[in-house]
Amino acid sequence: PRLLSQFFFADERVTRVVAEINGLDAELDPQQYLVLLNQLHLSQAQLLAILEQIMEECIPTQRHSRDYLVKFPEELLVDNLGNHMLFAAECLLAGTFLEVEEADGAQLRPKARNLLCSLELVRTVLREQSLSQPSSYPEPVRAVLVQFDRLFAEFELSYVSSLVAVKSPEEIYRQQEIIVLFCETVERALHLGYLTQEMIDGYEPLLMFTIPRLAIISGLLIYPEGPLSLEQSPEQMSRVFSPFYNLLKKIRDLLRVLSAEELCLLERSLCTAE
Repeated sequence: PRLLSQFFFADERVTRVVAEINGLDAELDPQQYLVLLNQLHLSQAQLLAILEQIMEECIPTQRHSRDYLVKFPEELLVDNLGNHMLFAAECLLAGTFLEVEEADGAQLRPKARNLLCSLELVRTVLREQSLSQPSSYPEPVRAVLVQFDRLFAEFELSYVSSLVAVKSPEEIYRQQEIIVLFCETVERALHLGYLTQEMIDGYEPLLMFTIPRLAIISGLLIYPEGPLSLEQSPEQMSRVFSPFYNLLKKIRDLLRVLSAEELCLLERSLCTAE
């Protein structure tokens, strides 16, 4: 059950698979090479998962901030992101630029080299510690883990930033404003009887359509200074709504001519219409 013991055997698996790959002629047996490559990715993922647990146990208050993850597109926030970063670093160090431009890759190579060197040091130190005192983490071990955690975070942020447009602080703030708008919309809809708490607690599928529709009306009429404010330019709006700037203006103009009763009737119909 000890994490250092788990790390030792996971590290052994990685070492064994790497030795098999190095002893194989990929051109003579490409199928076996692909099998071993898949085994390597799986064993590295397991090694990183155990290492993550060790860092949470050993240096929980010294972990490098991962606040930057909120800037990443949601499709990148997957369970194997760490293993993908490790594979990317190995490719960069080998001079292979699979996903990034060559100029970006050249700038990332020093960080990739530092990360992989740090990982090798971590593997060596933890392997020795697992054989001597598998239940303790002396200061030298902690220092190596802190350094690796920092280098990993720095490489991850730099690499992903070279792949995609990382959200700016302004865009993150705009998204938070949208979250607030949706929350206030739900609270208002509950108060007016458009929705029921049972619908929300039961994850009623209709809510996926109802709440955004009501939020557009709320954003244009009830909270006109919020994220749907049309007093700002499209460039100042969240990318969720900016492509529909002109359409939103037309909707707002139509809503403004409705009486209170007509607006209520419209909102109720939006809660039932498909």
